[in-house]
Amino acid sequence: MKKYSIAIVDDHLLFAQSLQTLVSSFDDYNVVFHAANGKEFIEMLNGNNSIPDIVLLDINMPIMDGIETMGWLKENKPDLKVIALSMDDTEDTIIKMLRFGAKGYLLKDIHPNIFKQALSDVIEKGFYFSERITNTLLDTLDKKESEKDQLHLKDREIEFLKLACSEMTYKEIANEMCLSPKTIDGYRESLFEKLQVKSRIGLVLYAIKHELIEMEEG
Repeated sequence: MKKYSIAIVDDHLLFAQSLQTLVSSFDDYNVVFHAANGKEFIEMLNGNNSIPDIVLLDINMPIMDGIETMGWLKENKPDLKVIALSMDDTEDTIIKMLRFGAKGYLLKDIHPNIFKQALSDVIEKGFYFSERITNTLLDTLDKKESEKDQLHLKDREIEFLKLACSEMTYKEIANEMCLSPKTIDGYRESLFEKLQVKSRIGLVLYAIKHELIEMEEG
């Protein structure tokens, strides 16, 4: 059975060690390295031949915090799966992390069973958001939404949106919809513009908000 590699980026040594012990207790996961801040993480990442399957990234750190680190990852390692860790669920922070491509956002007081489920969901589905975090995000979106922002998507756009929320790659979506990859890219970019999002996670959140897919309970 394959073990998925985990990197921990957190300046609180005691918490990081406890988290490593917890992760190591799961059969499917193994911690490959720990960094105390974003700068140290990037140096270790660049000097490491293997890329971790998941990065557990703290938000508040000295030298280079989680938001700055996510900004760097978006430009340099956009495919790296990152789960943000924090002591609070501040709306602006969550949204910034998602815009930079974080695949999940966990509070540090989360139950170990939910934490394990989050790891599994990010590996298998590509994202994880607890009900609490999702409600925070959707409340924010509701506040920003006005009548002129309410969109009426075409059937094919909705079909693409639902498939984008699955584990399928864009190439597989093109095959499923019997369209060319170039046409699929057009759908994606069009929806990014219409929905004012910048990533696939943004599409997922829109689909959740409008009940186009069922949200996993967290």
